[in-house]
Amino acid sequence: MPHQPTRRQFLQTTAAAGVGFWVAGGVQAAESRSPNQRIAMASIGIGGKGDSDSNDAGRSGDMVAICDVDENTLNGIGRRFPNAKKYTDFRKMLDEMGKSIDAVTVSTPDHMHAPAALMAMRMGKHAFVQKPLTRTIYEARLLGMVARLMKVATQMGNQGTADGGLREGAAKIRAGALGTVSEVHVWTNRPIWPQGINRPAPKPEPANLKWQEWLGVAPERPYADGYHPFKWRGWWDFGSGALGDMACHTVNMAFMALDLRNPTSVQAVTSGHNKDSYPSWSIINFEFPANNWRPAIKFTWYDGGKKVDPGKLDGENPGGSGALVIGSKGKAYSKGDYGGVSKWLGNVEQPKVDVPHSPGHFKEWVEAIRGGKPAMSNFPDYAGPLTETILLGNLAVWAADKGEGPKVEWDAQNLKVKNVQGLEQIVKPVYRPGYTLDV
Repeated sequence: MPHQPTRRQFLQTTAAAGVGFWVAGGVQAAESRSPNQRIAMASIGIGGKGDSDSNDAGRSGDMVAICDVDENTLNGIGRRFPNAKKYTDFRKMLDEMGKSIDAVTVSTPDHMHAPAALMAMRMGKHAFVQKPLTRTIYEARLLGMVARLMKVATQMGNQGTADGGLREGAAKIRAGALGTVSEVHVWTNRPIWPQGINRPAPKPEPANLKWQEWLGVAPERPYADGYHPFKWRGWWDFGSGALGDMACHTVNMAFMALDLRNPTSVQAVTSGHNKDSYPSWSIINFEFPANNWRPAIKFTWYDGGKKVDPGKLDGENPGGSGALVIGSKGKAYSKGDYGGVSKWLGNVEQPKVDVPHSPGHFKEWVEAIRGGKPAMSNFPDYAGPLTETILLGNLAVWAADKGEGPKVEWDAQNLKVKNVQGLEQIVKPVYRPGYTLDV
């Protein structure tokens, strides 16, 4: 059993040798591929969103290995990759094929994002991981540290980050189009799966499903309907609820525009929950301190049918999902889940801005592997901090199991709750034997 570093050792180590020992275990950093070399790809999770992610990987390089815990999916979708070796356990795949793999995509349920990506990156593999980057805050911080130390190219699957309209809207807000911004409101039509429910009755495991590998790092529980292949999002052990599922998309423009990092407090009111299944609805209030270029900001998240006060939208229809940024000179309304500003509300003078063009979300990662600039949503600089902010809301949701919860005061530098007991397991998970978090 490897020695486990203390929280202080992990968070406050500054010497490069110390960081390397605790975070990466002394593995050599990755080397960039030249523009003319083929990238040897492997995909972990090829069903659901993994279908398109593995397809992108296969078009961008040579698929040498694929992994899925569902043998029906593995054999069905796997037909598109006849030369790829098939696995049902990513650990075995990386152990056996590690020397033949340059990069991996990870498109599993949320609880397995970090275990798979950490193992791959510690072996020097470049990593593309679906949103949310991780299930817990600590995992998001750790993935960013490992990625930076190992010098691997990384990208999270929040595709709107590459959208020119989103980048332009964010840049205009950042340039002062709305004046002084004081409020951000974001709402979603999720969950579209059951939440706020009791655990389903156990059933025999399907012959095609490797249940223990599906559970992975999560606590032991029997198989039942409502976990695989889709409805896992509503369970604390596996998913991150409506917030984790959609906020890395819907909050993206405001995050890019306003540096919504390191909130100091978060508080939720919910429908109530049993600490096994997420609540059927929640409203979460975040407070961000002033930074060196903008004042303090309040951000409110709504899900499960709750929405922003319609009066704040100046007659616009809020629809099922959207984002609203409110400033002293006007408002920016982003309709739907993924895009930029749909409408400027008020007499807003839009400044001219110059934003970097994206060749395409997945292609940003491929170009980074080949030695180009990092993808916009790379782990250390963007995806990790965004995920940390989003998942902080779930600390407040956990504490609001009876309805309205306490205000959770947050020390972002040390990943520590300052005033509420019992949230440690929501910040940092405990893995079952056979999987590694800290080295």
